[in-house]
Amino acid sequence: MFLEFPDFWSIVSPLLLVLEWGIRLTMLFWVPVRRSPESARSWLLLIFFEPLAGLVLYGLFGRADMPRKRRRRIRQLNQRLASLASKILQRPEIHEPRVDAAALPAARLASRVGTLPILEGNSIELIADYHGSLARLAADIESSVSHVHLLYYIFGCDSATQPIIDALLRAQARGVRCRILVDAYGSRSLFPELAAVLRRGGIEIRELLPTGLFSRAGIRRDLRNHRKLAVIDGRVGYTGSQNLIRPDFRPGIRYEELVVRVTGPVVLELQYVFCCDWLLETDQMLDSPDLFPNPPVTGSIAAQVLPSGPSWTPLSLQRIVVQLIHSAQHRVVVTTPYFIPDESLLQALQTAALRGAEVRLMVSEQEEQFLVSQAQRSWYEELLACGVEIQLFRRHFLHAKHITIDDSISVIGSCNMDIRSFMLNAEVSLLIYDTAFTRDLQQLQTLDLHRSRPLTASEWRRRGRIAKVTQNLCRLFSPLL
Repeated sequence: MFLEFPDFWSIVSPLLLVLEWGIRLTMLFWVPVRRSPESARSWLLLIFFEPLAGLVLYGLFGRADMPRKRRRRIRQLNQRLASLASKILQRPEIHEPRVDAAALPAARLASRVGTLPILEGNSIELIADYHGSLARLAADIESSVSHVHLLYYIFGCDSATQPIIDALLRAQARGVRCRILVDAYGSRSLFPELAAVLRRGGIEIRELLPTGLFSRAGIRRDLRNHRKLAVIDGRVGYTGSQNLIRPDFRPGIRYEELVVRVTGPVVLELQYVFCCDWLLETDQMLDSPDLFPNPPVTGSIAAQVLPSGPSWTPLSLQRIVVQLIHSAQHRVVVTTPYFIPDESLLQALQTAALRGAEVRLMVSEQEEQFLVSQAQRSWYEELLACGVEIQLFRRHFLHAKHITIDDSISVIGSCNMDIRSFMLNAEVSLLIYDTAFTRDLQQLQTLDLHRSRPLTASEWRRRGRIAKVTQNLCRLFSPLL
């Protein structure tokens, strides 16, 4: 074999050395372009240690850019939305929302980066019961007369979702148009069975961002559509943290969730998000009048939907969350299963606590993903040192994602407080500007507090040396998670 020739490695070794250093120096200039310093440092660290492997991984996962064709479709749909939003706001029963002065900067920012306006006249119901939310969704599907749209990261066939599947099949049979979108990665092992059942009943079901060797060119292999939303007849909507699957689908873990059921004009904004994703995946524009009916006024709550992800303004939700935390006068409560902040979010929480606001971070004590959990814990000491209160939820795995600011602003949706959710995942959040609703959500946060235990600074400092080293090593790669 030529590998055994004595001159082979004497020739190849210098060439490999030149290649590796060429990769290092080239990527030193390429990687930081349009990237946060934290992410650039992590990628460069990997590339400098393993240039060839780092180059391959960067080629697969290094950029969050969407293909130009997909961005062009987004702009087309935005133009249609601008006309729709203008018609909605011109209706006499919909008034210009009265937003608290402290929330006004964040509200304006949300309207700019998310393209969707604040709409008044909504009614929003909190549903913390896992099976109760599924039953409520099934009942609304049973009552549908025009269409049902579901968009979920995970959708499986099991005892918890069977009533929803049965309701969909009955709705389709009586002439209701049912369209389903599920994430290809999140539902990768569940999709074949689900698709077979629904397609036999004539229901359209599509995969979002399909992955694999022959995925569409220009789309990163690790992009996810993490949204959870439902729209029935353009008049009832759901969003939140809950997937359509039983709560104990993962061995050893039982999930706690929070969902909102929405009626009123803001449902049309959830409809817009679904139609946008349907267009991106199918090339079909959904804009018939029955999908966007005249919005009924069902309450007095002002709210707006914020879609986020690579197809939208970069870091849109992160910017709004940071702005809201900086505007807080008295209280900030963040509930999230995954907390991997960038520098601006970390500083916003620390600054709010240092100026005297009550700042609480609610996370699960149970570990779900080792690497993510260890990276998350590396920030606890810095937060505790500044007076941020960390509560460890002890009852099951708290998968809910919500924020309250003072007594007037709430954020509920699918987005975690981590870099992946801010930059890579397609997410949807509902921003709610209402004191009564925020107090209701605060009551649920208080109930979660009673099911938690505080993490003290002294307890955290006593953790073992191995734990500290592991957490800090995982933190180095947190921008890549």
